[in-house]
Amino acid sequence: QVQLVESGGGLVQAGGSLRLSCAASGRIFSSYVMGWFRQAPGKEREFVAAITWSGGSTYYADSVKGRFTISRDYAKNTGYLQMNSLKPEDTAIYYCAAGFSPYSDSGRYPYWGQGTQVTVSS
Repeated sequence: QVQLVESGGGLVQAGGSLRLSCAASGRIFSSYVMGWFRQAPGKEREFVAAITWSGGSTYYADSVKGRFTISRDYAKNTGYLQMNSLKPEDTAIYYCAAGFSPYSDSGRYPYWGQGTQVTVSS
């Protein structure tokens, strides 16, 4: 079992930055992928970014490429999502998840955090 706890959400003005953290506990296998997904009101959950736990390879949705950076601290079992140049359309609940490739398929992630709200005002 893996437990995930997100933190770092909040309210920010357009153009601002936030850093989300995802603290993982339990058995973290090196084959895992850590992903970030988000869900806006009335919309389906969508892939944001992912990182392979062992090698640190990263993947991004086109909508956040160049603005968001995913990383992980292997020793601390913690993942991060640095979000810069935020836009109102980034407003959503952000979830971290642990699972397997393909990284953009939410169905491949058996473990999920509780989510953290990110609100970007215009």
